[in-house]
Parts: sequence; structure tokens; C-alpha cells
Amino acid sequence: MKVLAKPLPNIPWENPSCSNPGVLWRSTCNPIIGRNILPNSNSVFNSAVVPFEEGFAGVFRVDNRAMEMRIHAGFSEDGVNWNLDPDPIEFFPDSDVPGPFVYGYDPRVTWIEDRYYVTWCNGYHGPTIGVAWTKDFRTFHQKENAFVPFNRNGVLFPRKIGDRFAMLNRPSDNGHTPFGDIFYCESPDLEFWGRHRHVMSPVKIEKGWQSTKIGAGPVPIETSEGWLLIYHGVQTSCNGYVYSMGAALLDLDQPWKVIGRAQPFLLAPWMNYEMVGDVPNVAFPCAALVDGETGRISVYYGAADTVTCLAFGYVENIIDFIKSNPEPNA
Repeated sequence: MKVLAKPLPNIPWENPSCSNPGVLWRSTCNPIIGRNILPNSNSVFNSAVVPFEEGFAGVFRVDNRAMEMRIHAGFSEDGVNWNLDPDPIEFFPDSDVPGPFVYGYDPRVTWIEDRYYVTWCNGYHGPTIGVAWTKDFRTFHQKENAFVPFNRNGVLFPRKIGDRFAMLNRPSDNGHTPFGDIFYCESPDLEFWGRHRHVMSPVKIEKGWQSTKIGAGPVPIETSEGWLLIYHGVQTSCNGYVYSMGAALLDLDQPWKVIGRAQPFLLAPWMNYEMVGDVPNVAFPCAALVDGETGRISVYYGAADTVTCLAFGYVENIIDFIKSNPEPNA
């Protein structure tokens, strides 16, 4: 198994311990970003991180104390200790982008060719997928929204499939979406999207961890075995929704084809900071750093819609986990 990614020797990392076992294990520094890192922040979660220059940069969901959903840029030398811009990102439109900024949440960031692309849930008569690009995380150029409302969890692949940009997404409704399948689509120019393909559905087993809805998480990771997709699955419990992490493998050339999918979750809300917060029982992955040389992976996730956390693992172990624990009902 090969991870088709560049070496990242400065990836944030902690070795597992007897008290912190599993395919993914949590950082002892969790939560790495608290809810009040900014003077006016109520919560910082569901955020995206990438390597940048000698360190790391990211786009962070910050809900302020008026409970407005905004996204901010941030920088870190080690991927653990972060400095966030106190002001939300101001987008400069590449074209006549319709409507003023209403809200933004749950961003993802990926490097494609010569720049970083940001996707996020953008408010335009309901949630849709906003698209922008930057080269320095200081100036952000906004493109047209990818879809009509309603849609969430827009995640770009880190390279073109064939000669087209590719994105995973989840059609939704204007509420909390008590349903949800993952779909794939392509674009020649990041403006006109088509060739929509169904990828996978929730597993309709009563009280199963992914029985209500699913959604793409971090940018897919290219390996010799296929695209490794870490995603979130949602269970409807007697106390509301529970968000956990799962893993699947997608075909490299036709990513709407699922090669394998793990039946158990990778990580579920077990810790106090994942179970108690503005929205209890949430572990929501949005970003992953990968060292192509060692296969180490660092997953950034939002906990309880309140704070930002970090978990570690190995790509090879996650792929073995998928193969050894196949989902028979998918």
C-alpha cells in the first residue's frame, strides 16, 4: 500500500498509548482550540487545515456571541497551537456572485495545481456550497456557488479526475436534514457542475451509527488501494443526533464506485468534550494531514459543535480496518 502524498515530516503527532488505543487515537492536548480563543467567539469547530509554507494554515468555523456563523483564517507553526484572525474572511468575487454574504460554516480546504480552494456551506436562500480560492490565506477570491440550495458537505478531490475537477456533496433540506446520501459530481471550470453520481447511502439498520445520514469529511486521500474517505455518520437516538466518524475506499478512476466500507465506526463521541457542548455527542471530521512517507494521518474534527480536536492514526491501518470489517448492508 502506498500513500500518494508528499512527505510531511512536521505533521502533528502523538504515539498511541495503552490508555488511548484504537485505529484512531485522540490527542492528549484535546481540545486543541477552545471555544473562546477569540474575544467574541462562542465556539470554534468543524474547521479545515492544510500544510502552508513552513507550517500550517486553515479556515475555521467561528460562531460568534451573537451566534452568527462565520469563517476565519488561521496559522500555526506546529498544527496544534493556532492563531486565528479575529476578523472573518472577506471574500472578493471573481464574478457577479449573487447576493451578500449571509453565513458560512463547515469549510474544507484543498491544494489543487497552484492554489488552495476553499469550499463551505454558504447561505444563499438556504444552504449551498460556496467556492473560493487563495494563495496566501489573506486574500480570498469567491467563485459562483456550486449548486442551488439545498446542499452541504462540499468536498473537493485534491486533483482532477480525468480532465475535470471533482467534488463530493450531500443534497439536503433547509433544516437539520433527517436524511442524507453522498453524491459525486464533476466540473470543467469549478463553475458548471454535472455528471452527478450516487456514491453511498446511510445504512438503514435501527440505531446504527450511520443509519440517519452520512456526509463527506476531509479531502479524500489518494492511495494505491483507492481514495480513502473519512466521513461522518449520524444516528438518531432518543436524545437526538449522534455524529461519529467512519471510513470507506473509493475507486481511483471512478470515485462514485465504493470499493469497501467499514461496518464499525472509527471514532465516536466518548470523551466529555465530545459529549458536552452546544450540540452534544458530535465528532465531526473536516480535515486530515497526511505524511506520504510514513503514512501517518492527523484528523481534525469538531467536538460537540464547540471546540476543535485532533486524532492520529496510520492510513494503512485504516484501510486494513475497512477490509477486515466490511459493511454487509451497504
